[in-house]
Order: sequence, then structure tokens, then C-alpha cells
Amino acid sequence: MRLDKFVCKSTELTKAAAIQLIHDGQLRVDGEGVMNEAAQVHENNTITLNGALLKARGFRYLLMHKPLGAICSNVDEGYPSLFNSLKIDRVSELHVAGRLDVDTTGLVLITDDGRWTFDIITPSKNCQKVYRVALSRDLSESLIEKFKNGLQLQGESQLTLPADLQILSPKDARLTITEGKYHQVKRMFAAVGNRVISLHREKIGDLSLDIPLGEWRYLSNDEVQFFSSTE
Repeated sequence: MRLDKFVCKSTELTKAAAIQLIHDGQLRVDGEGVMNEAAQVHENNTITLNGALLKARGFRYLLMHKPLGAICSNVDEGYPSLFNSLKIDRVSELHVAGRLDVDTTGLVLITDDGRWTFDIITPSKNCQKVYRVALSRDLSESLIEKFKNGLQLQGESQLTLPADLQILSPKDARLTITEGKYHQVKRMFAAVGNRVISLHREKIGDLSLDIPLGEWRYLSNDEVQFFSSTE
């Protein structure tokens, strides 16, 4: 974690105030003065501010059932931010671990733990994301093998990683992927001559939606640890 972020998570200081204190030489890490706000610190470091020991607040982990028309940004940008519905302290410290488009519904995970997010969104961690997809054209059984072998997306140099396509009805499918490229699901179906009409994320890892549209809840310790151990 960056030193300025650690200071913010262990005090009520703003980022600007934290950086100023660091530049003023008021922070020490394991007894050494550090004046670089981007310096990386860890839980086992002893970090003091003017001699007072700092201890970061615990990380937060949330699950939300994202509705249509909300964006996974911390601020409104043409559409309302989904963070508007979180009536909790220090919302600005949170981020979405794997965003969904404004026209996509479903499961999103929200946290202030960057390393936890890395384990969810990094393809090598093999964290599966499951989507329900409605298409404009009928699906062919031959697509199952094509998705498994990888598709060439426009503007990409490498094929997509193997994906599991289940055809539920002529224009309805369930797709499981371990990547999170920009507009990936839509681009995958576009690559085989089809168009996504609606998109809904049902699962991330072993987590499924269990709350109404627009609602959110905190994750249990067991749920948090599942992603920390994803390989």
C-alpha cells in the first residue's frame, strides 16, 4: 500500500493533508524518515506520525446487485454512480473489483483492498465470472468449441482465454470467463457475428447474487478469504 493511502486509512486526514505531512518529514517507517508519498508499506512495518504509532482501519468488502443505468465509478459521469446508494463512511476510498457497463446488471464486488481486487481481476488467478447473455441472433452449437479455443477480438493481438459457453435456448446463453477485457463479453459475441441484447453477471467465483436489485451487503470473512486464496 502507498504510504499516503496508509496514512489516510489510519487517520481522518485527507490525501492532500497526508502528502503534506509526508513531505514535511513527519512520517517514519521502521524508524527511518520517508518523504515519498508513493513509498510502499506493509502490515509488518512500524509507521509513526510525529512519534505516534499508526494502525490502519480494517479493509471493507461488499457485494452489490447492480441495476441498469448505474456506473461503476466513484462519481457521476452522465449516469449516476452506484456508490450513491452506499450510506457508509469514507465511500471515496472504495472501488469496484471488476466493473460492469452502465447497461449491464448483476453482481459487483466493492472494496478498498487493492491486493484483494488483484486476485479477482487477474486472469492467472483463474477467478471465474459467469454471465447470462441474451443475443439478437440464434446461437449455433459450433460456437461452444470456438469459445473454448479462444476468439480473436478486434484490436487484440492474442486470443481470449478458454471460455465456457452454455446454450440455454436459441438466443439465450450462459458464459463463463476468467478475463475482464474492455467490453469483453459483447466483443466475443460480436467476433462470431452476434450482438448482445442484455447482459447480467450471475456469479464471481463461488459468490452468487442473493439480494434484490439495487441492494448491497457486506461479505462474510469466509467469502473474503475465498478470493484471497484463489489460484
